[in-house]
Amino acid sequence: MTGAQNMASDDRIRDDSARCPCGSGDVLGACCGPLLDGAPASTAERLMRSRYTAFALRDADHLRATWHPSTRPSDIDLDDDLEWRRLVIVDRVGGGPFDREGVVEFEAFWRQGDRRGSLRERSRFSRDDRRWFYVDGEIG
Repeated sequence: MTGAQNMASDDRIRDDSARCPCGSGDVLGACCGPLLDGAPASTAERLMRSRYTAFALRDADHLRATWHPSTRPSDIDLDDDLEWRRLVIVDRVGGGPFDREGVVEFEAFWRQGDRRGSLRERSRFSRDDRRWFYVDGEIG
């Protein structure tokens, strides 16, 4: 499915010419868009950024596909009222193109109605068959 045809679960059309939610400064179609369409991420950080974008766009299919089978939940509940506003990468360990494991620590800022806050997580990633997967994370 092409980016222009791919729709988020809340039936909004994805705009590949808009700035990517991950904060890279690039447009979605040249940044996380190809990963949302199934292209493999080159690094754990790229996968983490695409997963943040998937949360922002409510793309549960990408979240499921990039979650390691050993820890993947049976259901992913995305809150329609929660708006993800900004992503900051705090730290990364390993997770390069030739690594088997990586850790990415991030802080994601959100808004829900009048409330605002952030989520900070240290996420673990594993590379299997040349594809990165989210394993789990420690919220802190």
